[in-house]
Amino acid sequence: MSIAENLLSIKNTLPEQVTLVAVSKTKPIPDLMEAYDAGQRIFGENKIQEMESKWEQMPKDIQWHMIGHVQTNKVKFMTPFVSLIHGVDSFKLLKEINKQALKNNRVIDCLLQMHIAEEETKFGLDDEELNSLLASSEFQEMKNIRITGLMGMATFTDNKEQIKKEFMHLKSIFDKLQIQQTDSFQLTTLSMGMSGDYKLAIECGSTMVRIGSSIFGGRN
Repeated sequence: MSIAENLLSIKNTLPEQVTLVAVSKTKPIPDLMEAYDAGQRIFGENKIQEMESKWEQMPKDIQWHMIGHVQTNKVKFMTPFVSLIHGVDSFKLLKEINKQALKNNRVIDCLLQMHIAEEETKFGLDDEELNSLLASSEFQEMKNIRITGLMGMATFTDNKEQIKKEFMHLKSIFDKLQIQQTDSFQLTTLSMGMSGDYKLAIECGSTMVRIGSSIFGGRN
């Protein structure tokens, strides 16, 4: 099947409230344009330089999502155009995004990445770090970021019960936090689920899925 056919067949299975991020990392621009021509407008990249280069060359109505781990020294390269940063996993990173967004006269939407997997390699905040971040006066004063939701990645395993447990844990944190709305903190997005587990993630309450290989094929 073509990229366009893959994309449309996935979109047809998604509930209305679920947003599809087409994970286009490492894929050439003609592949992205095929998805664009089939109606896709949200693309996810995990390397800032690659995303910047694609942004420069592609139509300007695309929303670019940074889905990978972000190094603070690279933030400045994406702040002029990025739509949503999925992987905010430290207060230090949030401060840098706020600083660079101010320089660009923008308010940038961010998701706080929670550590829900049993693997040590995954980045993310634990419950305690999340609570201390949200309670800090420094966070309350940040005017150039907006926390619009949470993101998490389940353990890479075939054990569906474990994955479900991790997704449900993230959903429960999300539900608790939704009560604490402020101007800079309005949770509407729960980003969880990738090509292998997005259907389960949606069952557990995901509102945004990140799908790459099922659209563009495997990576070289």
